[in-house]
Amino acid sequence: MKLLVSPSSIDEAKFCLDADIIDVKRPAEGSLGANFPWVIREIKKMAGEKPVSAAIGDYNPTPGNAALAAYGAACAGADFVKIGLMFKDKESAKEVIEAVVRAVKEPFPEKTVVIAGYSDYERLGTISPFDISPLAAAAGADFSMIDTGMKDGKSTFEFMDAETLTKFTELNRSLGLGTALAGSLKFEDIPVLKQINPEIIGVRGMVCGGDRTTMVQEELVRKAIEMVH
Repeated sequence: MKLLVSPSSIDEAKFCLDADIIDVKRPAEGSLGANFPWVIREIKKMAGEKPVSAAIGDYNPTPGNAALAAYGAACAGADFVKIGLMFKDKESAKEVIEAVVRAVKEPFPEKTVVIAGYSDYERLGTISPFDISPLAAAAGADFSMIDTGMKDGKSTFEFMDAETLTKFTELNRSLGLGTALAGSLKFEDIPVLKQINPEIIGVRGMVCGGDRTTMVQEELVRKAIEMVH
């Protein structure tokens, strides 16, 4: 299980360089809010060989917009390109996923595409992560992810229990996909997450002291790394 930490700025990224994956996002623009290409570029320079992930946003069914943003993130240096699907229709999801995968994989076949749904999909009225995974696998994506779509302090574990998350992880493995789990995770969740054993867990609020809108704290990043490893 690898630890992905999400800084929102170049200054925060300095505290995250020992994480397994550095994830660039802009929390002010949503759960998977996109940051600026120059921020992705600079953080990739800092990270060197360490993988850098970039969120491109929580999307409506707009495959052209999504494909262009995914291509831009890949060109800026992101090794992982991550999109959230903030809508319900499966056929539209298929179209967006296929567009994003093609936009990244045609020019950059070595790069990784992550398709995210939300643990709180029922209250959001969006597509279930369990419906996303087969579409992601069929399109040639690499990971299926669960995050919380509404950032109000409620954790993924308040919407999906460990058994459900284990089933999601097992489904992805059966489809040849990796699993990433995120969504207001806490330090006390790490032992349970190790039992579920996704390939990646993603954190921000945990290493900001509980409030994702504040600064990443270096000592909390170290604590998370130690607990995960």
